[in-house]
Amino acid sequence: MAFLEVKNLTVKYGEFTALDKVSFNLEKNETLAILGPNGAGKSTLFKCILGLVEYEGEINWPEGKPKIGYVPQRLDFDKTIPISVLEFILLYSKSKKDFWLPSKVVKDKVKKVLSFVGAEHLLLKRIGKLSSGQFQRVLIARALFNEPKLLLFDEPTADIDVEGEMTIYPLLKKLSKELSFSLIIISHDLNIVLDFADKVVCLNKKKMCFGDPKSVLTPDQLNKLYGAEVGFHIHHHDHI
Repeated sequence: MAFLEVKNLTVKYGEFTALDKVSFNLEKNETLAILGPNGAGKSTLFKCILGLVEYEGEINWPEGKPKIGYVPQRLDFDKTIPISVLEFILLYSKSKKDFWLPSKVVKDKVKKVLSFVGAEHLLLKRIGKLSSGQFQRVLIARALFNEPKLLLFDEPTADIDVEGEMTIYPLLKKLSKELSFSLIIISHDLNIVLDFADKVVCLNKKKMCFGDPKSVLTPDQLNKLYGAEVGFHIHHHDHI
């Protein structure tokens, strides 16, 4: 039984069609990559799954709608605000009491999700003092706080240096297995998709391809997807 079924998903903004009859499925604990050029509808697809935009078609959860965690492409806010990592994560909590008077149980839960991403030592550090790589890990921990069964990552390495990028994807894959959640990532990096995704959806408003990355990401398919010759070499990152 599929974990998520998307059927004929269509989104229109006035006369503009952002997504046109897109269909795919995702099994429990799988990693799905969304690949496509800028303006292809990738972020719109995420908004549909999160229930933030109106759409035609179907988004079905055969086992019931799960808790969903979301790591945005970037998060802009005033970094001079004196808020700690602990407080930042608790802003995501549905309990105001947890934010103002966090109990030991709540603090321990925050420490635990930070430990998942190797950032427990950042618990009391000011958000404004974090590097981009540290902040990315805090965003992941924040998304894990409510124990989701599906995590959405919108280009999670968009602002990360190369060293950070080489560690973040194997970490996500490792966590998805250990914590038993499904993972959908938006990525422009073909090598990342080949290394870490179980399935890929090639998207350019319409579904251009769907399946095992190593089977469907042919030079011809990539040429059709991006509208030009795409040259890339395959390398494999070390897995954690």
